[in-house]
Amino acid sequence: MRIATWNVNSLNARLPRVLEWLEEHRPDVLCMQETKLADEAFPSLAFAQLGYEVVHHGNGRWNGVAIASTLGAENPTQGFGSLEDDYGCRIVAATCAGIRVHSVYVPNGRSLDSEHYRAKLAWLTRLRTYLLEQCDPTRDVAVCGDFNVAPDDRDVWDPAAFVGATHVSEPERAALRNLLDWGLEDVFRRHHGEGGIFSWWDYRAGDFHQGRGMRIDLVLVTKSLAERSVSAEIDRNARKGKKPSDHAPVIVDFEVAAAGQP
Repeated sequence: MRIATWNVNSLNARLPRVLEWLEEHRPDVLCMQETKLADEAFPSLAFAQLGYEVVHHGNGRWNGVAIASTLGAENPTQGFGSLEDDYGCRIVAATCAGIRVHSVYVPNGRSLDSEHYRAKLAWLTRLRTYLLEQCDPTRDVAVCGDFNVAPDDRDVWDPAAFVGATHVSEPERAALRNLLDWGLEDVFRRHHGEGGIFSWWDYRAGDFHQGRGMRIDLVLVTKSLAERSVSAEIDRNARKGKKPSDHAPVIVDFEVAAAGQP
């Protein structure tokens, strides 16, 4: 089974690129963030023509998350369920071939002295509470998306350039570790211990071509899934060409049989 996550940074702007990428890489499940669409505007037919069922949570313009699956999308939920979500269409979940998959878009935070930063930390706390209430760490669970947190200094091009900035602050990293302590693993790290592999590059100042990036797009999975992972990669080619997203897809392959297969 192949699970991928990609902040597409507007499906209106990048739908042809996303569909082309799906045809080339054929993930069984693709988690998307920043669709920037309302539910009723989502191009479900275009995905269905490629064999994907889609669950989407969006209200237009900002945010928006989706799961596209060739393996079914059972028991879909939007938001945190019993927990109030004040920050707008940032989590959607569905069960795909027995795996409870979540697509999440964590708030950016903007700056350490901003109310948006405090909201980011609060949202991450709610995500952990949601996992405690709704999921079982002994089962197959995946939480994929744009976390807007670089897990450690290997995940930024120059730690000195980010002193005093969001995405690398200790409270953000501690909140991410809290998610891992619930029972998740950053599965990319299982296959890549080295630094300098990034999933996001600013559009400005030629950052992509200069290698000035961050790894903030993560696939977090429970132990039962992590132990069956066989490879992980970030597709930098998707960040090239005309009108790319500023994020690249993260792809993880698992030794998990699709429904109906031995």
